[in-house]
Amino acid sequence: SQVVLVKALRDGHEVPNFEQLSKNYTKINELIHTGCVLASYTVRMGGLAAALSKMSFGNRIGMTFNSPIDINSLFSVDYGSIVLEIAETIDLAEVFGDMEYQLLGVTQDKPVISVNGVDVELDDALQAWKKPLEKVFPTETEKVAEPQKVSYNLRNTQAPSTKVAKPRIFIPVFPGTNCEYDSAKAFEKAGGLVETLVIRNLTATDVEESIQEMVKKIKQAQIVMLPGGFSAGDEPDGSGKFIATMFRNPRINEAVAELMQQRDGLMLGICNGFQALIKLGLVPNGEIIDLTEDSPTLTYNKIGRHVSCMVETKVVSVLSPWFSGVKLGDIHTVPISHGEGRFVANQAVIQSLIAKGQIATQYVDLDGQPSNDVIYTPNGAYEAIEGITSPDGRILGKMAHSERSGLDIAKNVPGDKYQPIFTGGVNYFRG
Repeated sequence: SQVVLVKALRDGHEVPNFEQLSKNYTKINELIHTGCVLASYTVRMGGLAAALSKMSFGNRIGMTFNSPIDINSLFSVDYGSIVLEIAETIDLAEVFGDMEYQLLGVTQDKPVISVNGVDVELDDALQAWKKPLEKVFPTETEKVAEPQKVSYNLRNTQAPSTKVAKPRIFIPVFPGTNCEYDSAKAFEKAGGLVETLVIRNLTATDVEESIQEMVKKIKQAQIVMLPGGFSAGDEPDGSGKFIATMFRNPRINEAVAELMQQRDGLMLGICNGFQALIKLGLVPNGEIIDLTEDSPTLTYNKIGRHVSCMVETKVVSVLSPWFSGVKLGDIHTVPISHGEGRFVANQAVIQSLIAKGQIATQYVDLDGQPSNDVIYTPNGAYEAIEGITSPDGRILGKMAHSERSGLDIAKNVPGDKYQPIFTGGVNYFRG
């Protein structure tokens, strides 16, 4: 690909030429919408050197400059200028017309930036970039043994007693929930009928009315989904507790039991929702129970901070109806965003989950192998576990945000970003 700099011109007082800047951005917007631009980055602190390095880090794509460049030009702050990656088949003179641009060079498969006769290895550059703040914002954890490879190919083929053409999904919205819109959109796209309910807790009357309405909605629904977010601000001593406390109310508990045990219902929890499911015991036990010291949990990321990135997750069990639309071994590229996503359990519990097919998904590396490397399993989960299910697979809890997919989302990130669990849940009731 061609690497192009569209420079922002300034006067002697560093004031941009706004007329020219508007012309630049109008043209760049046009090129983006016509599919000419593969990637872009604004030049800021650190100048071209920082911008080009960060563009290269993500997908490990190197670059070579066409001609020598002044060192000062590489590192000068240049706010307003934009670097574009444009396909090699594009005629730059034709698409830019009379607008000024500079062809810096071209991308290369080799993970190096070649400039002024020097090859800068991307690995070395990345380590140098991370090192100053490593003690404050760590990017590495101590190495541990590689996780087990899990594989379970038996499906739960039991169908619900009643078919529903348009199953109803209930999504409670707790204080701090922030993924209800994406989740509702994913279910509606799959053909479901979604109802959300904002849970009010400012007064005792609000709580009582919310409980009554929750019970009503659960009894009307075929699926209950607990979306992601930070319920009650991820209150001290662990996230998801506010949601779990509400669901332990006897009336809500009874409604959930009736949904799962008498009406063949489904439940799904993603991120904060998964944290609530595991604190209720719904995963891996399939019912709301009192937890013990041996109960699995989700705790603070091993790296000691919030992580937000794309991960590769592999379907290692097809027991669950949620995974009826995927094959064993399918890999999806899905975003995560959490501070407490590290799955922890003792080995006896983990081995039992493996044997029963309840470990649904694992974090994997680029070769599809489960990995404890923080790059691929950012939270440090035991056995690289990303998602687990109830014994029959009808309740699924997972950390990665499968609902965050759609046209032009993360388009410059390789991989299959559509994980059809929502379609699987809806189709379960359609038969």
